[in-house]
Amino acid sequence: MLKDFKAFIMRGNVVDMAVGIIIGAAFGAIITSLVANVIMPPIGLALGKVDFANLLIVLKQGSPVGPYDSLAAAQTAGAVTINYGTFINTIISFIIVAAVVFFLIVRPIAKMNERQKAKLAAAAPAAPTTKECPFCGTQIPVKATRCPNCTSQLTK
Repeated sequence: MLKDFKAFIMRGNVVDMAVGIIIGAAFGAIITSLVANVIMPPIGLALGKVDFANLLIVLKQGSPVGPYDSLAAAQTAGAVTINYGTFINTIISFIIVAAVVFFLIVRPIAKMNERQKAKLAAAAPAAPTTKECPFCGTQIPVKATRCPNCTSQLTK
């Protein structure tokens, strides 16, 4: 049983999938940092010095009672909040990841597949349009039922 498990784990597609998940998680962390630290600060500044990570709605006050200047302050006070600013950051992160995957993975693979299909279509031999008469050896159309040269009746 251990031998079978080792064979399963060492199969190429399992290892490839594991590497993809690890790289994907690391890429996700990079994108999260990009959104939180590079993209959102200028957007927040343009919208009147808004820090999207600290946008929240207080459902239940904590101790001490708000208003809270930041999400961390609300969480420290034990307030129950809806953190819609964090949700906005997450949506922007998702859109960036989706765009990167689409433009750097999906489209190039689709174009490569199109080229492969075109290459295969060009390399595929065309269906024959003529055949040889078994009686006189001349080339005649495939659909012919009688040879125009020797007038022999042809069987399909």
